[in-house]
Amino acid sequence: MNYASSARVIGELLKQQLQANPDFYFFSPDETTSNKLSATYDASARLWNLPTEKWDLPESPSGQITELLSENVLLGLMTGHVLSGKPAMLASYEAFLPIVTSQLLQHLKFLEQASTVAWRPDYPALNLFSTSTCWRQDHNGFSHQSPMLISTLLTRPGSFVNCLFPIDATAAEAAFKFMLNTTNVVNLTTFNKTDEPEWIDQNHAYFQLENGGASIFDFISNPEPDFVFTAAGDIVSREAIFAIRLLRQDLPELKFRFVGITALTHGAIGTTTCQLDQPTFKQYFTADKPIIGNFHGYADTLKAILSNYTACDRLHMHGFSERGSTTTPFEMLSLNRASRYHLAMTVAEIVGRGDLVQKYQDILAKNTAYAHETGQDLPEIIDFML
Repeated sequence: MNYASSARVIGELLKQQLQANPDFYFFSPDETTSNKLSATYDASARLWNLPTEKWDLPESPSGQITELLSENVLLGLMTGHVLSGKPAMLASYEAFLPIVTSQLLQHLKFLEQASTVAWRPDYPALNLFSTSTCWRQDHNGFSHQSPMLISTLLTRPGSFVNCLFPIDATAAEAAFKFMLNTTNVVNLTTFNKTDEPEWIDQNHAYFQLENGGASIFDFISNPEPDFVFTAAGDIVSREAIFAIRLLRQDLPELKFRFVGITALTHGAIGTTTCQLDQPTFKQYFTADKPIIGNFHGYADTLKAILSNYTACDRLHMHGFSERGSTTTPFEMLSLNRASRYHLAMTVAEIVGRGDLVQKYQDILAKNTAYAHETGQDLPEIIDFML
């Protein structure tokens, strides 16, 4: 299996835009290198009007990269840039993006009102990258874990928000190009900067965005499943896929399907211009089979959207539940009951296999003890079916 960092792919795409368009600006707190987006420095210096020192990064009064440790100031600058008709993007740690919530809501109000005024032009999208996410704060801990902005944007009524969750680096490239080509919206794309599995090709990535924001992943899916797994987010999707592989070993008599979700908007799967319709939802998720969900953010946020399509008693949702610490990557998943074993446990509980529930609990307890002792996850968990 191949691995790649979505952040590094995004960094290269930002570099290309900076080189191709002198009106394109990139905004970031001083985390560009930390977020693995430092390829941008190959295309432009940082904007700087004061004296420089020999140890500074390349800086220039004409730089297209604006760095300042204030998300509020940066978003204000980017909003002005966008309202002048010029494209821009901003990246920040996921936990700190909620700082600009009020400003984003005011911009959404503006877009809503502007859409009713004939002489108002189209405006480039207000594009946000959310990285260094809750699931991989191995060294920073609980203070750096909060996907709250996702919930805030998705619960605000209106048709001006796209929240994108590329499953891998290929999907991240498709998300970047989608963001660049949209107008009159706020786009929030969430990804991790670590190397993660590559699951899909370009055709699949673009199909998802152009056809309702979701798709069946054939390589891990049966035609007539007994259970449907779904996920939005790179790491939580990996865990859902691994849960299916685990269950195929332990419950070979059952059939499973994985539906990957790459985009959400208010009240629906998909984007502001292309939501998943009810017949397609039924085709993907079946009419009545249990749905095991895993969400990058708060589980109730995804559950609320899925409940617009189907009965709540089908939905068994997992996700971030405000459990955090400075711990190992898998223990973060375990603390929030979003690991492959917790997803598999849900199925085992539904079919009455208490022995499997105990088996998975024992594995989780073993990893917790190992992580506390060594600071690492068990090798068999790190190397699981790779």
